Amino acid sequence: MDGHAGSGKSTFAGELARALGGAPVLHLDDLASHDELFTWTGRLSAQVLEPLARGAVAHYSPYDWRERRFGPARALAPAPVVLVEGVGAGRRALRPRLARLLWMDLPRARSWARGRSRDGEEQREFWDGWVAAEHAHFADDPSQPFADLLVRQRDEGYEVVPGPAGTAGPDHTVTHRDDPSAMC
Repeated sequence: MDGHAGSGKSTFAGELARALGGAPVLHLDDLASHDELFTWTGRLSAQVLEPLARGAVAHYSPYDWRERRFGPARALAPAPVVLVEGVGAGRRALRPRLARLLWMDLPRARSWARGRSRDGEEQREFWDGWVAAEHAHFADDPSQPFADLLVRQRDEGYEVVPGPAGTAGPDHTVTHRDDPSAMC
């Protein structure tokens, strides 16, 4: 699940995980840091994606945004479905490894206002830098155009509609574990 900061990715991922019988959720905020807002792809691949692809338990150290350091390692067991949520989850380098890309369809200004409200005055300075960094990230590596599904939060629940991509293409390949007939 990708989308702007504050768009509701974590909340939706939690709801979807429950609907899928307790599917594990990996929050990319655990892999990013103040110094590496968007340069965590190598860490994600080495610590999480490669072990899971081998059927092994992944181990990663979640980042503590208040303490500004990585904490003790956390285990992530392989599962039929692992939900990955965070800004940049649908980046070019990861799309070939995703079964589906969902985009939280909330305009960036509304998303950022929600995020600022959620994080409070304590994180105001961080948000000032974040907005510019996120804007630059999506300008260089947009993921919304490659989304299979768009997720829109409603007063009650969510609406899920086909996204701009909808099917596998040159920038979204079908992995060997996918059933190509299910991609349509």
